[in-house]
Amino acid sequence: AMLDPDSGLSLTIARIVQRLQGSSLHSQLERQARVSLHKPEIKLESLKEDIKGFLKTSGWEKKLQNAVYSELSVFPSPCHPAAPPEHMKEPLAYMRKAQGSWEKRILKSLNSMCTELSIPLAQKRPVSEQKELLNKWNEMGTDEPDLSLFRPVYAPKDFLEVLMNLRNPNYENGEQPSFRNHLGLIQVPLKVKDIPELKEDFSELGLNIGQLGIDDSAQVPPEFFENEHVCVGQKVLAEQDSAAAQQYVRQGCPTALRADLWALILNISNQPEDILYYEQLKSNVIQHDLLVDSLIYKDVKLTASNDDYYFVFEDYLYQVLLCFSRDTSVLEHFTYSSATPPKSYIRGKVGMEEYAVFYPPNVNYNSFILSVAPLCFLYHEPSKLYQIFREMYVRFFFRLHSISSHPSGIVSLCLLFETLLQTHLPQLFYHLREIGAQPLRISFKWMVRAFSGYLATDQLLLLWDRILGYNSLEILAVLAAAVFAFRAVNLMEVTSLAAAE
Repeated sequence: AMLDPDSGLSLTIARIVQRLQGSSLHSQLERQARVSLHKPEIKLESLKEDIKGFLKTSGWEKKLQNAVYSELSVFPSPCHPAAPPEHMKEPLAYMRKAQGSWEKRILKSLNSMCTELSIPLAQKRPVSEQKELLNKWNEMGTDEPDLSLFRPVYAPKDFLEVLMNLRNPNYENGEQPSFRNHLGLIQVPLKVKDIPELKEDFSELGLNIGQLGIDDSAQVPPEFFENEHVCVGQKVLAEQDSAAAQQYVRQGCPTALRADLWALILNISNQPEDILYYEQLKSNVIQHDLLVDSLIYKDVKLTASNDDYYFVFEDYLYQVLLCFSRDTSVLEHFTYSSATPPKSYIRGKVGMEEYAVFYPPNVNYNSFILSVAPLCFLYHEPSKLYQIFREMYVRFFFRLHSISSHPSGIVSLCLLFETLLQTHLPQLFYHLREIGAQPLRISFKWMVRAFSGYLATDQLLLLWDRILGYNSLEILAVLAAAVFAFRAVNLMEVTSLAAAE
């Protein structure tokens, strides 16, 4: 049920106030307010107004606005007060159930790996090993442990199988006439946008609007678009306004400004306490050995070391991912994610809650590296790189590997992709389906990795500009469909999945 706007607003305000109260921004604001009491321009008789005025002129009000904006971007709008809490995670019961059984399957795979290799999920490292790891922290890539026995927890095609088998139990055999003619692999009736709605939502991508990455190419004199766009970008940065930055990057980010603009949109400032937090995660990595460490290690070796662009960042990747696997603040995103953090039990204590530890929430995704590597081009300071990645994960990337009905969730993206293709290129769609090359079998891995590993880095960053700018992953499905449209003539001539690939 929809809330009336006023009570919805007051719920949102209450929640944001509550979330900001525990933050470091709150204590900084208090400190600033106290400091301002000694300033001559602050008068006792107009104390409240004067302090407000001071916080405004000294830039603190802007910081508060950005923090509020950041909360609004991440958290869903509040449910009806009577709705059960799991509705905030995922309103459709069958989606919650499917996500639950997928998580069980992943944990089972992990636990059986532990048993096979007789390695615990987590153990304290011996002191000698701790020292060694600390010494080679910046050159972990030189290690060559034998990881042949470790296997990825799952491959994208396993996940696609699960999504293809999703059914809404209320629609027996697809009774809904509008849905019966969907010939794609995804068989659940979710509302996805059609072209007119997409045109409206992504209006800044209209053909009459300048785009960085296209209109700064040789055919157009650069001074027309690029120079002006760069000037505007510098103004946005000077203003330090997250909302303006988000609007700005919809037309693409100038390379020189991207790192700062993204940090502004994600509201990351790399304060001393953030650096300290990163150091604490690092010491946790040094002290404890997790099974997931070996999986991360193997994944980086397989992915980054063989990649012409990314091998130089190998050490950064280990640092960020090993720290991420220890980060309990990531658990917060499970309040609005259909997923539940995996728990594992200390050996011999299965089912006893006091012996349960949250197992890293990010072990269930075996191409994580590809979502960190592109960020290494932008951020060279490990704690900042780490914070940006974590924020990108809890805002966007987790949606690509959990089952939900969210418009940016992977199920909706698959359905949007298939619907666009079936509606606008029906002949191509039929042809590929007939030869056993269902288009989604090809595009799924592009979308699930947000195109990382499939586009050159400069192009990938221009795509991610738009993800940040629109606070949505829908653009991934649109791009995937566009690639098929672009290749349609050639695809009409292929006769097998391998040839289509």
